[in-house]
Amino acid sequence: MIKRRDRIDRKFALTMQRKVILQELRRSKTHPTADEIFAMVRCRLPKVSLGTVYRNLEKMSVEGMIRKIKGSGSKKRFDATIENHYHIRCINCGKFEDLHGIRFLDLESLGKELKGYKVKGYNLELMGICPHCFNKNKRSSK
Repeated sequence: MIKRRDRIDRKFALTMQRKVILQELRRSKTHPTADEIFAMVRCRLPKVSLGTVYRNLEKMSVEGMIRKIKGSGSKKRFDATIENHYHIRCINCGKFEDLHGIRFLDLESLGKELKGYKVKGYNLELMGICPHCFNKNKRSSK
């Protein structure tokens, strides 16, 4: 249970609205858009505005509490898992999922070779066709 006076740091209070946004985002495994998070939060906080949800998502991503995913999809998505990991997106239905335990490159070490840059994070999105869409297309082509 999150207490009312919990804070991320002295400058960033974890308000009731931020707590609910974070709780709903942690419950979701779909990497929801801001509009989808708004719909989830609105069930618990009926008076919350879309602008409030957008502003808090932006602030929470800047503070490192959540991750904003700016993939090649049309809308930004949000993820409660802040550790570096990869994503895969279905090009047919837009389903967006985590890929854990897969290592393509040692991106953190690569920064040493990139003119002295220190890599702080990365965003890698794979695109494909999810099993549901693949099987659906396979059945319809028969």
